Amino acid sequence: MFAGHYAAAFAAKAVEPRAPLWTLIAGAQLVDIGWAALVMTGIEHGRIDPTLPGSALVLEHMPFTHSLPAAIAWSLAAALLARYALRLVWPAAIAIAAVVFSHWLLDLIVHRPDLELYPQGPKLGFALWDLEVAEQAVEIGLIAIAGIFWSAQRTRAGQKAWPAAAFIGLLVAVQIIALLMPAEASNNLAESGAMALPTYLVLAIVAIFLDGKAAPRANSPQA
Repeated sequence: MFAGHYAAAFAAKAVEPRAPLWTLIAGAQLVDIGWAALVMTGIEHGRIDPTLPGSALVLEHMPFTHSLPAAIAWSLAAALLARYALRLVWPAAIAIAAVVFSHWLLDLIVHRPDLELYPQGPKLGFALWDLEVAEQAVEIGLIAIAGIFWSAQRTRAGQKAWPAAAFIGLLVAVQIIALLMPAEASNNLAESGAMALPTYLVLAIVAIFLDGKAAPRANSPQA
């Protein structure tokens, strides 16, 4: 799953507009940002199997990013950074943490059983990847529904709704490019990580420009 993860960011922005969009967009992929760095350095590892349907990704050793305890730790770290480094109000920090944790939950739906319940423990995954059309429908559906809520929130706040449509369009374009790219174009996880990191960065930067209103600081009257 790629684009579908951002649905959580859109939903969180609709519920808690004080959270800057870029923090939610980065948070949606924070686990995979860490994953990319760790596979590039060889700390975590897996392989690419082009014969697999849906996704060629095979996770073999991912205890620091794709286990349940790791997801909880990343989420707590994100909340603390949002509160004390970015000085966001607690509701915004909690929204960011929820988006970070949603990554593992959404992965649970699509991944084959390769997500550790705890280090060296049983591996979970409902394998929606094996049903390619259904998986893509779920991703696009999540983005569309969450995007509608985000657009509605912006409209109620007196902001223009077009940023939501623009960002959704960008995500769909990136998703299509990824689908059309043969698995052989990235034949190991280190290369996949190196290719993914710039995409995550660009999307976070785009979110900065699309987000028209800064979040209140923790020392503001709204805190």
